[in-house]
Amino acid sequence: MSLINAIRHFKTITHHRHLVMKSCFKVGLYRQGLMHDLSKYSWTEFSVGAKYYQGTRSPNNREREEKGLSTAWLHHKGRNKHHYEYWIDYNVGSKDGEMPLCGMKMPVRYVVEMYIDRISACKNYLGDKYTDDAALNYYLRGHGHYVIHPDSDALLHKLLLMNAEKGEEETYRYIRKYVLKNKK
Repeated sequence: MSLINAIRHFKTITHHRHLVMKSCFKVGLYRQGLMHDLSKYSWTEFSVGAKYYQGTRSPNNREREEKGLSTAWLHHKGRNKHHYEYWIDYNVGSKDGEMPLCGMKMPVRYVVEMYIDRISACKNYLGDKYTDDAALNYYLRGHGHYVIHPDSDALLHKLLLMNAEKGEEETYRYIRKYVLKNKK
């Protein structure tokens, strides 16, 4: 791990946190904004991020390519409720031949944070090339492989689509007025 990459990684994750924090505050998720991704500063995640830093995508992808898994991601997803992977559990009702794992329904506030996280990650990595449909396009590329509760998935998809079609501010208004109203 080079010192330069450690500094660059620190700047990247801090910029991402600030983007998420600002957006969480806009929709009234103050605590989640403040607490978002703090585990990225733990040695388990930070050291991997610095070692595999590239600046254009998650270092976890590079670690996964090299090792076949990402230790940082395994640590991260188990501590951050805004990732649908946090909510995967055994499907006690599964029959032979069915998927033994399923996505549990996520509390709405974490689906909203997941939406904000995806928008902020795209802004962080794409920079000036960011467009309002970037997070939707990323979601659609991997969608068939997600193990996520249908209701949580439907809300995430709706918010990403709304962002692509109507923009961030209109989507935030919708979230405040209809999604989070009485559901915090």
